[in-house]
Formats: sequence, structure tokens, C-alpha cells
Amino acid sequence: MFYVIDPVLFSIGPIDVHWYGIILGSAALAGLLLAILEGKRFNLSPDFFLDLLLIGVPSAIVGARLYYVAFKWDSYRNDPLEIIMIQNGGLAIHGALIGAVIGAAIYFRVKRVSFWRIADICAPSLILGQMIGRWGNFMNQEAHGGPVAESFLRDTLRLPDFIVNQMYIDGLFYHPTFLYESIWNLAGLLLLFVLRRRSFIKSGEVFFTYIMWYSLGRFFIEGLRTDSLAFTGPQLLADFMDILWAPMSLIFGDAGNMAYGNIRIAQFISLLLIVFAVIMIIIRRMKNPYLPKYSDPIERY
Repeated sequence: MFYVIDPVLFSIGPIDVHWYGIILGSAALAGLLLAILEGKRFNLSPDFFLDLLLIGVPSAIVGARLYYVAFKWDSYRNDPLEIIMIQNGGLAIHGALIGAVIGAAIYFRVKRVSFWRIADICAPSLILGQMIGRWGNFMNQEAHGGPVAESFLRDTLRLPDFIVNQMYIDGLFYHPTFLYESIWNLAGLLLLFVLRRRSFIKSGEVFFTYIMWYSLGRFFIEGLRTDSLAFTGPQLLADFMDILWAPMSLIFGDAGNMAYGNIRIAQFISLLLIVFAVIMIIIRRMKNPYLPKYSDPIERY
């Protein structure tokens, strides 16, 4: 008998308060506080970041939902009202990032500040929020990987009982991919803390490093999951991605089975984002060798 945490923290009459919502709210608050602390170095008021949060969170939710629905359209085309039922699940982190970036870009334009300078400040907040937010998946017993032996969790990974127990779902144990990604994001957070104090870092490059770091981890961790959004693409591309992922199997075993398609969308997008970030850093440095440094004052235009 394994003790599993109830996803509902408490109820008020007919209203259930879920751990998932509490954790996501805590993630947003932690990211806000981190941005406010760093923003003080650049004479940016707390209200600037609070307003950004009030715009960024709804933009992220809309982007996450539209992204998910777009790739699962067959499940929604006959029931359009289900599109707005986000309580039933179906949010994609890449869509959230796209939505948040669009909302932030509009906000920064209104405030007449550089997108890249503020994106650099907010990059650690983003990865911190993702690090915390993945524990909401843990509470819901979702976004996990494929089946594993109990001994792998207890003896190989040496995980505590509360994690092992929560990974016991319908008679099987599963890869705690939420934990893998959370730890990866913690390492990324520390990396960003170090990089933003280095004198050679130019504007935008902390944000691009965040994109590359998160995408690299997401590419490998996504391969373990069994609930990936996917599409059917050229077999040559699918084989190429399998070769890139192969080193992961030395530690974690076989990749998770896909319900459909042969290419995981999150893996494909992650590769594109890594290439995009590298190219952007090179092009921006070549076009303007006098880019402002991360530590330079932020001016309004």
C-alpha cells in the first residue's frame, strides 16, 4: 500500500482548491520577487514587474492553451467549448513562453524600454517558476515518464518515499520526469546567476542562455515521457532525433512510447530554439560590437 498525495488541498463547499494551482501561484510569486530584487539594481520599481506579471500570466495561459489545442485539434474540433476548459488539462510550456513573450513585448514597447534588457532580468524568474511549477505535475501524477522498476527509484536514484509513492500509478512506477526537469532548471538558475555577473555578457544573452539551457534539458527529458504532443514527419528527421537522444538511454533506459506520430513536438521545438538562440547571439554581436552589457544602466527610449 502506497500513500498518494491528494491533488485537492482543501475544499470550500463545492469549490476544490488544488495543489496544482497553489504551486503555480507560488511559482509566479517567487519569480516576481526575484525580478523585483534584481530590478532594484537598475532603478526599476516593483510596480513595473507587478504590471508585467499581470500581463504576462494571462498571455502565457492563453498561449499555452492555443498551442496545445493547435496540435490536438482533432480532439477539439467537434466541441469548441472544451477549448476554454483549461481545468481539464492541456497547457504547453512552449506555448506559454510564446504567449508571455508577446505580451511582454507589447508591455515593454508601451513602457519604452528595451525588450532584451528586461528579458535578461526576467530569465532567472522564468526558469525559477518552471522549476517550482513542475511540482504541480507531481501532485497531479501527470507529465511523468514511462514505467520503471521500483528499485530504480529507490536504489539507483535514491529518491525519498513521498516521491516514489507518488510515482506509483495504476499498479506501475514511472519516471519522475517532473523531478528531472526541476533539478535541471535549478542548475540553470544557478548558471544564470553566475552569467549575469560576468562582464562579457551582452544584452539579451542571459535570456538566450535561458532558452538554450531549458531547451537542452527539455529535449532529453521529453524523450522519457509518454504523453508528448507529436506529429508524423520525415523518418530521416525522426532517426536523427533518436540518435541525439540515445545517450540518455545509458542512464534512464528506453525512451517513452508515443501514442501517435514519430516526432515529439517539444523535442523538435527545443532543437529549433537552441539553434535560434545561438544564431541570434552571433548575429547581434556581429552587427553591433557595442551592444550594452548586462550591467549597464537601462535607459528608456
